[in-house]
Amino acid sequence: MKEKEPKNAEAVIKDIRRRTKRKFSSEEKIRIVISGLRGDESINTICRKEGIAPALYYRWSKDFIEAGKRRLNGDTLREANTDEVNQIRNENAELKNLVAELMLKNRTLKKSMNGLESNSTDI
Repeated sequence: MKEKEPKNAEAVIKDIRRRTKRKFSSEEKIRIVISGLRGDESINTICRKEGIAPALYYRWSKDFIEAGKRRLNGDTLREANTDEVNQIRNENAELKNLVAELMLKNRTLKKSMNGLESNSTDI
């Protein structure tokens, strides 16, 4: 067997950081930011408890505030609720049926017109 080559310290540290990097859900980020906004504890204390850097907290806080401002300014980009989705789907299905019926009538009319043209030459 081949022995592993000893890694330099920088490579070991990078490997440890890569393996231990935490992923925070949006709910966790919101909880952490709101606890900082309450002001019961200092930001540094909250960051120490959560195991995050203060710079990361401030980035989340800025994103949180900006999202709130966009929403209050009337940014309508949001997920539609179930009723709206169902209503749009029903309307879409009705329109598709209407288009299909019109296409059938159009084809029937074209065929009958072609039949009339061929019959008029026979007379």
